Amino acid sequence: MIIDPDNPVVVLCAAGMAVDGNPNEALALFEQAWATRRDDYEACIAAHFLARHQPTPEAVLHWNTIAVRHAEATTAREQVTAFMASLYLNLGDAHAQVGDCVAALAAVATARSHLGAVEAGGYRDFLAFGIDRLEQRLTSARCA
Repeated sequence: MIIDPDNPVVVLCAAGMAVDGNPNEALALFEQAWATRRDDYEACIAAHFLARHQPTPEAVLHWNTIAVRHAEATTAREQVTAFMASLYLNLGDAHAQVGDCVAALAAVATARSHLGAVEAGGYRDFLAFGIDRLEQRLTSARCA
């Protein structure tokens, strides 16, 4: 998977990540990326970053749901395959934050099913750790 660094949504999201220490400035860039989106692929990327800067767990869940919905709907499947595990991990965590353990566990299972599409190495290991950690949290006494 190669992400086009010249794609306008990617450019805006990269700029937002560069100023992540200033949440208002980052959010404005991610909102601009959302407004600039032209297709499901770009919407998935913009929504993923918008989810990171929301004021409530419900809003985080909303944007993570939108990111997954657009990733699943895109015709550019090869472009999203490598980050489906991450999108579903974020969706699972968002469901957990609002107390929906059943949906969170389903998202964890889906994240795990997409892990094989991620190239072996540090990022895949990071995702696998996150999936394991969330699943352990969910299967603990408070969520079982």
